[in-house]
Amino acid sequence: MKTFQQLYKLFARLFILSAIFLNLPVMPVFAQNEKPNILLIAIDDLNDWVGHLKGHPMVQTPNIDRLAASGIAFTNAHVQAPLCNPSRSSILTGLRPTTTGIYALGPWFRDLEGYKDLVTLPQYFEKNGYETMATGKIFHDAFPPKEERRNGTEFSVWGFHGGFFPRPEEPFVKNTGHPLVDWGVYPETDSLQDDWKVTDWAIDQLENRPENKPFFLSVGIRHPHLPLYASQKWFDLYPEENLLLPETRAEDREDIPPFSWYLHWDLPEPRRAWLEMNHQWKPKVRAYLASISFADMLVGRLLDTLEKEGLTENTIVVLFSDHGYHLGTKGITGKNSLWHESTRVPFIFSGPGIPEKGKLNDVPVELLDLYPTLVALVGLPNKDGLDGRSLMQLLTDIAYKRESPAICTHGPDNHVVVTEEWRFIQYADGSRELYDRKNDQNEWHNLAILEDYIPTMDKLSNYLPKSAKPAPGSKTRLIEMIDGMPYWEGKIIPHGAKVPMKFD
Repeated sequence: MKTFQQLYKLFARLFILSAIFLNLPVMPVFAQNEKPNILLIAIDDLNDWVGHLKGHPMVQTPNIDRLAASGIAFTNAHVQAPLCNPSRSSILTGLRPTTTGIYALGPWFRDLEGYKDLVTLPQYFEKNGYETMATGKIFHDAFPPKEERRNGTEFSVWGFHGGFFPRPEEPFVKNTGHPLVDWGVYPETDSLQDDWKVTDWAIDQLENRPENKPFFLSVGIRHPHLPLYASQKWFDLYPEENLLLPETRAEDREDIPPFSWYLHWDLPEPRRAWLEMNHQWKPKVRAYLASISFADMLVGRLLDTLEKEGLTENTIVVLFSDHGYHLGTKGITGKNSLWHESTRVPFIFSGPGIPEKGKLNDVPVELLDLYPTLVALVGLPNKDGLDGRSLMQLLTDIAYKRESPAICTHGPDNHVVVTEEWRFIQYADGSRELYDRKNDQNEWHNLAILEDYIPTMDKLSNYLPKSAKPAPGSKTRLIEMIDGMPYWEGKIIPHGAKVPMKFD
């Protein structure tokens, strides 16, 4: 005779399949005491250089790709901000930067009027019976303040936080002016890396998980964020003599509005011109690739532990990056742009409640959608007041199309709207860019300069959100227009100012 648990699982599968066959919205069926676990893997500064997204032909990410093969990978997923703090705040609160006014590396959203008691994604799961745990970089590193990282605040349990360690006594790249702007082979052993220790802590929680409740484990891997350090074996995957640099054009910015420079006006990350002058372009690309493969190995350690512990069948795994990263395209390295290198990221769902396996979906989605999607996937009560939309229909029916685009914002009134066909950018001064996603994947031809495309841009502009004013305390990496003039970090950018090309 089949056990109740076996019959229950059979009923759940039949329910999902019948709903798909009848083209009905699928809601998960989980017994209250059998809610699925959740493993959330957040990777820092990872663009589309992963195997299934084909962002770089040489990249080796076998573990991220095996996760994609076990579920659904969104190939047109975008962040809500191309910068750590506003992106992570948006993901975890379920609110757009244009709602909260958080566009910069500060402030901490709990310091803002009206947000002190806001219920974040992990808090909502804790309120509904989950043990929530965090290790590594989940919120922006500065937040919550160290003294507030107590068990039972943002998470039930705070684990090893880590950082960008270890570091060599002297940087490999000289005269950068910033301690994190460095890359090279270091250290000798993977286990010395903080990211390895973060993963160790997460593995320990999987092996010694709560017995009487499901878990929500968030793991923040900092690689490939600067500094780009990895041991020799990861660099060996990308021999320097065979290394392919990103495709670029010398005249790439000639048809782009001058305002585009202001979004990444004066940053620690070097311009491509600086890298070329100092013979560092190829070394940085190689170190970035090596760091990606190191991070991928850590993802593999987590997936292997799930299998070893018999947790794969009852654990939803979600992997994403907080934003992308340029490696020379558009003349820059770093993030802080509204082009695809900054906004397009891996976004993968795998586990119970997701019948589609190994499918790629190019429908535009947002990381903002994570909060309502996880709530729906495990069958919790709907959470009111979120800006995102559940992806349940996309997860259960690969042919389903939704009309809404993905929207990313960097500073008030600088937005990009992404559909399956178009990438439309509008800056705070009203200037525009338009790219054909299907026929111009490198975004080399700005169609906004052609009159024929004005109707297309006018239609896409209907999706542009209204921007809240920058939250009190906003400064670092904030770009805004004040009285018709651009301001970077509170200082005016004069007319005709020369674009900063080197480090201070």
